[in-house]
Amino acid sequence: MKILVISQYFYPEEFRINDVVKGLSERGHEVTVLTGMPNYPKGTLFDDYSWWGPYSEILDGSMIIRVPQITRGKGNTIRLALNYLSFALSACFFGIMRCSGRFDIIFVCQLSPATVGIPARFIARIKNVPILFWVQDLWPESLSATGAINSPFILSMVRKMVQWIYKGCTKILVQSLAFVNPIVEMGVRKDDIVFFPNGAETLFQTTNPPIWDGPSLPDGFHVMFAGNIGKAQSFETILTAAKLLKTHTHIHWIILGDGRDRDWVCKQIIARDLQQNVHIMGRHPVKDMPKWFAKADVMLATLSKKPIFALTVPAKIQSYLAFGKPIISAIDGETANVVRNSGAGYTVASEDAKALSEAILKMSSLPRSQLIELGDNGKKYFAENYDREMLLDRLENWCKRVLEKEI
Repeated sequence: MKILVISQYFYPEEFRINDVVKGLSERGHEVTVLTGMPNYPKGTLFDDYSWWGPYSEILDGSMIIRVPQITRGKGNTIRLALNYLSFALSACFFGIMRCSGRFDIIFVCQLSPATVGIPARFIARIKNVPILFWVQDLWPESLSATGAINSPFILSMVRKMVQWIYKGCTKILVQSLAFVNPIVEMGVRKDDIVFFPNGAETLFQTTNPPIWDGPSLPDGFHVMFAGNIGKAQSFETILTAAKLLKTHTHIHWIILGDGRDRDWVCKQIIARDLQQNVHIMGRHPVKDMPKWFAKADVMLATLSKKPIFALTVPAKIQSYLAFGKPIISAIDGETANVVRNSGAGYTVASEDAKALSEAILKMSSLPRSQLIELGDNGKKYFAENYDREMLLDRLENWCKRVLEKEI
């Protein structure tokens, strides 16, 4: 098949769509990716990229077509709006010119923003191609939950835009089963929605992670968080739990990542006298994650107590499961169900710092054999539910059935 993938984010930005594209290309499909100039998460263009290009390149057998966009900058609301809209307009204009020829399918990866659907609908209309739209983030719900937009009028307009996008898609793919009902409420038939969860790169399934060559870590029980440091991740909960466990000096919180709240978190670590307990280790590429994960005793996932976050499953959960480390989550809803059903660890309510501290203290007292058993439970659950090849089979099958007009 000739597949046009549209995603505002792509390599060297690190998102799961990179691995999906690689997998489709490995299976012999002719894949073209329409994306923006890489600038996430720092808000400035990556090294080796500039306003002069490169605007096209070959990666793992796929053609990458990039379009200009206003960068995220420091991520304030106005700058993000300009970033989202500039990509949508630029992809419409340049996409139709540069993504020449015939395509069988348009596959859209909708992280945030949903505006990535605008060029998809435009190009699909011109080329008469069906769209498979992969929803990773519900709009407009996530906009109001994060406080990015509070205006009822603007949220209403965003909702109408999303409904228009969904209306033009043949299939809506959702990363969480809890997304189904909200999308049905947007006017989409339930039969047109299918479950397509995130998987994990094969490097997370290694039994022999690379030899450690990173900075020295303190001895003790390592609670490791990997991902974005932002409002949605409720670092207030993490820091409060760390304060409650401050006298348990063998427990160390290892934070991998970056984000808009990093400076605030660093200041709070000093203000709360947690320098010996909480360690901010910065952002590292995906390829280095296995050696970091190998240093963890338990992996941590947190989100704020908002209804929208109870519906989602952060992509890091699949990575944690695949690697075979115990998990503690302070997230309501669907993520709690995954952790509970997998038998990979403990789950507590969002923003419940006391319960989180108690769960971590309890896990830190478990014998090594029980920690290994929890991790093995996670690996088994991953293999049964999120295996990369199984998910690629599922995606291929939907594409073929759409082309054959069976669904």
